[in-house]
Amino acid sequence: MNIRVHIERLVLDGVPVAAGQEAMLQAAVEAELARLLVEGGTLPMARTGGAVPVVSGSTITLAQGADATQVGLGVARAVYGGISR
Repeated sequence: MNIRVHIERLVLDGVPVAAGQEAMLQAAVEAELARLLVEGGTLPMARTGGAVPVVSGSTITLAQGADATQVGLGVARAVYGGISR
């Protein structure tokens, strides 16, 4: 089985990411979300090929000075929590 995730738009309000670190943030979100999807098993909506127009993730708490990778991990976990409900 192949799992394909397409995130058209990701809105992050108040996320402290330094200029030029957007690609690192994106890579961390993609890698962690893929890991969670594989580890957590197939979600019901994935088995039917369903698209989800909006996913509301939970609030994340970041340590002072969190880098783009740490932010990306938190974002991915919040998104996964939103789609696994």
